[in-house]
Amino acid sequence: MRDGDVVCALEMADSSAERRNGLRGREGLDIGLHLEGVRTVHTAGVGFPIDVAFLSSDLTVLRVASLKPWRLSLGGPGARSVVAAQAGSFERWGVREGDQLEVREAQ
Repeated sequence: MRDGDVVCALEMADSSAERRNGLRGREGLDIGLHLEGVRTVHTAGVGFPIDVAFLSSDLTVLRVASLKPWRLSLGGPGARSVVAAQAGSFERWGVREGDQLEVREAQ
């Protein structure tokens, strides 16, 4: 959520195996994937371009990047988690640097 509006549905990568695999082996993603404790993202083995938002501990978007397959991106200082989605998703959802996000469990 951003400013009380739902931005997208999120899948939470809760286990270390889920965080390690990320988007690898998927054919696309209609939702976002939240990876807690992740500060670096790679697209090795991911068969499609992705958007990545690096978040601070209070879920402020610090940096947004678009990555083609077989690329690497570092979150930089303060990055504590990541939201990843299929490329073009952030433009559709209006996600940009400085946004304050909120994660809520679906009702």
